[in-house]
Amino acid sequence: MGIVIEYKDIENKLLLLYLVNLMDLPMSRSQIHDFVLSKDWMNNFVLEKTLADMVEGGFLEATNENAQDVSTTRYTLTEDGSMQLEILGDHLSRPVKQVIDRYVEDNRGKIRKGFEKTAHYFPNIENDEFIVKCGAYDDKRGSMLMEITVPVVTREQAKQIQANWNANYSSIYQRVFAALTEAPPDEWSE
Repeated sequence: MGIVIEYKDIENKLLLLYLVNLMDLPMSRSQIHDFVLSKDWMNNFVLEKTLADMVEGGFLEATNENAQDVSTTRYTLTEDGSMQLEILGDHLSRPVKQVIDRYVEDNRGKIRKGFEKTAHYFPNIENDEFIVKCGAYDDKRGSMLMEITVPVVTREQAKQIQANWNANYSSIYQRVFAALTEAPPDEWSE
């Protein structure tokens, strides 16, 4: 029975490696949960343990910019994860791969759209302040257009900046870009 459990454990890890690799974007914990649990491939306990094992083993990297909200954790494939997938990927069944292929094809645009803007805040461990990180991205090229990091004193300020960025990121980006690219006033030059 131990061999069956080990094989199922390996299959679960390969499934996640294949999914994250094929998506080619950082995937949130909730996106992975929604997909895997909807297919009844793992239960919540097994999925959480598998994700934790893969991060600990260096196959996935987990980033969480808002320590207060674990749903903001995003997973990306590491070099070791990519190598493992290359070596063992053929052991993942064709029907499972086809389901994942279809999911990625149907959802990559929606997931990429979530990367047009990001705004997260988290406590600054060095003092009692908060750090707010706001980003704007080109979803066609997948590249960062702008990232702004702002320290603030209160959680309320952090929430306000996050809300303002999420509601107005396009116009804020345009105004900042215009201000940065226009010629400086004469009084700036010495």
